[in-house]
Amino acid sequence: MSVAIDRQALAELRVREEASLAERTPRSAAMRQRALAHLPNAVPMSWMAGLYPTAAIYAASGSGARFRDIDGNEYLDFNVGDLSMCAGFAPPPVVTAVSRQVAAGAHFLLATEDAVFVAEELARRVGLPFWQMTLSASGANTEVLRIARLVTGRERLVVFGGHYHGHLDETLVRLVDGRAEPEGEGLPAHASRHTRVLPFNDLEALEAELASERVALVLTEPALTNCNVVLPEPGFLAGVRVLTERYGALLCLDEAHTFQFAHGGLMRSWNLAADFVVLGKGLGTGISFGLYGMSEPVAKVFSRHLATDGGRPGLATGGTTYASAVALAAARAALEELLRPEDYARIGRLGTRLADGLEGHMRARGLPWRAFRLGPRSGYCLAPTLPRNGAEAALSLDSELIDTRRIYMANRGVWDAVQSAGPQVSLVHDAADVERYLAVAERFFDAVLREGGPE
Repeated sequence: MSVAIDRQALAELRVREEASLAERTPRSAAMRQRALAHLPNAVPMSWMAGLYPTAAIYAASGSGARFRDIDGNEYLDFNVGDLSMCAGFAPPPVVTAVSRQVAAGAHFLLATEDAVFVAEELARRVGLPFWQMTLSASGANTEVLRIARLVTGRERLVVFGGHYHGHLDETLVRLVDGRAEPEGEGLPAHASRHTRVLPFNDLEALEAELASERVALVLTEPALTNCNVVLPEPGFLAGVRVLTERYGALLCLDEAHTFQFAHGGLMRSWNLAADFVVLGKGLGTGISFGLYGMSEPVAKVFSRHLATDGGRPGLATGGTTYASAVALAAARAALEELLRPEDYARIGRLGTRLADGLEGHMRARGLPWRAFRLGPRSGYCLAPTLPRNGAEAALSLDSELIDTRRIYMANRGVWDAVQSAGPQVSLVHDAADVERYLAVAERFFDAVLREGGPE
């Protein structure tokens, strides 16, 4: 027997589930009306409205792998704040470290001992020797691009289709009729002038661009994770490194997401080489910070071009609240007490069980689908073969299916991932949590499938 999505059943289910969610969240509805007087879309940050298919709900508290809204509904969280909460809600080591540091002084605009520890540990764990801190991975990628332009004397940036590297003008681009164009409103027309968007896993296309000798930086995730998951083909990332060195460009591995997938990130786990690596999401602690590492040759240039107060401008890096004592205390707590090899091994096993379980549900129903998988991350690939680039991955971003699934699962106490991601196992999930996700997902499959040929 084979099955396909019943679009009418899906639409009808969506209506019922939205009504059910509204019934369960009257206090959130009232709070939205109050918020609209002063918060556009009733939220303090637009993504809080744009990422979800329903009107905003308001969170009240969280502990471990669960959070509660102001109506008292509890949710088992598999979105994990889009990887910013991989340590779970209120992780004791972070709570203790941050509380202690706030009491001692949240920020001095001076370095602390924790800064030295974090840099030493990241150098040991990741492999790049020099480090700087920002407020986010967006800020880190902004600075990396500026440094690369200084080092190389070039302006051009290469990214791969399916990318997301933060909210900086040069990376908020998409390919339209073979040309890079701004992908959001409010961006300057010239934002994409120096950006080239190439297909992932295509070394021939990359070499053709690098041969111009106008590229300052190639910026990529080791595996694409903002269009579900696209894994690199064997030899691709090594080939990227060879080509950047051959043509004088620098390479940055954006591990804002993938650092949460393996000890030392994929750079260390996959034995990759690069000039920069970017980390973000507060290392999963929920505290706002990003970091970037750089090679010794790059760091020498960076150090020589120091901007001085009242002196020469130097490199345009830094910010008043970057590298705060609180952020560094949180980073140290995460590295010392949470992000250990055994922790990554455990969530990797749970991620495998999650992916195997999803594929089992698909096979049992005759669906020619696959489960994405990368360490603790899984997801729904609506094709018999996994994608090799962003364009192929986009075919699995079925908004109607994903949004209905998210509402369905929320009404059953499971908070599923945003559209461009997939369910993520955090440091505080256990085997029972994974089985609960799989049980609710199985019920959703049965609610929206019909017998017949593949859709």
